[in-house]
Parts: sequence; structure tokens; C-alpha cells
Amino acid sequence: MKILGNILWLLLGGLASALGYFAASLILAITIIGIPFAVQTIKIGVMTLWPFGSDIVTDSESDGVLAFIMNIIWIIIAGFWLFLMHLVFGLILSITIIGLPFGVQHFKLAKISLVPFGKRIVNKQITG
Repeated sequence: MKILGNILWLLLGGLASALGYFAASLILAITIIGIPFAVQTIKIGVMTLWPFGSDIVTDSESDGVLAFIMNIIWIIIAGFWLFLMHLVFGLILSITIIGLPFGVQHFKLAKISLVPFGKRIVNKQITG
């Protein structure tokens, strides 16, 4: 089911969104200061490319003062607007039953786009 969701996601705008994140990461990587932010946009772009079956967890190894400071800078420069965009799309898609799974994916993307430093994307494993 998650493969079908990811294919529909790609066809209905996920690919274009991911390409936007990847283009932003190329622009950010031009300067040395922008490289950590470029890594985060690549992380969000990968999540945008294939969100069904992925989850966001806090990475205890990279959680600290530096991640906090970088998240503050991120929120001020781009994170708030990315969060707001995914939140609005999530709310709009959640109006219908058919759009609800896609709305949930936008809520996940809103979570990582607000504070990406100190977060990691993992694939959910089916157990049982």
C-alpha cells in the first residue's frame, strides 16, 4: 500500500516539490556556511520524494547546542515558511477521505521542515 501511495504522491506533486528542495540545496551548497543547510534540504527532499513508509526520529548523537542554534537560524530564514506551506497543504488535503493520507504526509514534512537539525529519517519496518 505504501508503494502505491508513494507513486501517487510522486505523480501528484511530490516529484516537483522534491526537485525544488534539491535545487535549493544546490544553491545553499555554493558557500561554506550554507553546506549544513544544504544537507538538511537534501534530507527534506528525500523525505518529500518518498514519504510513505518513512518516519522522523530524534537523533541523539546530533542533538545539542549546535543543532539548537542551527534550528533557530533555519526557522528564521526558511523553516517557518516551509512549515506553514506543508501545514496548509496538509489541512487542505485532510478535508476529504481520499486526501487524508496525503495530508498526514504533509504534516510529517511540516514537522521536519520546521526543525531539521537533530532529526533523522528512518524507514518503518513491518513486523509481525
